[in-house]
Amino acid sequence: MELDNIIKERRTVRKFTKHIVSDEEINTIIDAALWAPSWANTQTWEFIIVRDKDQITRITEAYSNTNSARECSLNASALIMACAKTRISGCKNGLQRTKLSSWYMFDLGLAVQNLLLKAHEIGLGTVVVGAMDHEKVKKMLKLPVNYEVVVAIPIGKAAPGGTREAKRKDLKGATHLDFFKNPY
Repeated sequence: MELDNIIKERRTVRKFTKHIVSDEEINTIIDAALWAPSWANTQTWEFIIVRDKDQITRITEAYSNTNSARECSLNASALIMACAKTRISGCKNGLQRTKLSSWYMFDLGLAVQNLLLKAHEIGLGTVVVGAMDHEKVKKMLKLPVNYEVVVAIPIGKAAPGGTREAKRKDLKGATHLDFFKNPY
């Protein structure tokens, strides 16, 4: 599959089949995530694969009450919990080098994008879930104090009707020359 097609065809999946995602498929997807760039090659990401249905249920109970991803998470083959070590990315010699104290979010976002695209390439569907009680989930995952759980990624095979068409800004509407609102 061509990269342009993978990027443009990938969709959020909200309905999964009963397909069990294999360890080999998970490893392929995580390997792609590990090749993402990061601040000074800090690679602060960690991925926790959750297959235990009771643990999946507990995690989804920590989603916000209005989170529409709850049902698809319960029906996913697994959850990939994307976590990051804090106070490293965006820092040098222990000192913050950017006004953005959560640079790990950017680095993890790059890794998650690789993960999503690789999953799509091998025929799997995903959804990124961020609306949850992060502290509660952090405790469930037994993360050390200097780590944060950032998103849950339910994964499986997309069921018919499990995706929607996506609309995107056009190039002209999202691109500026030299300063904001100056057309490119």
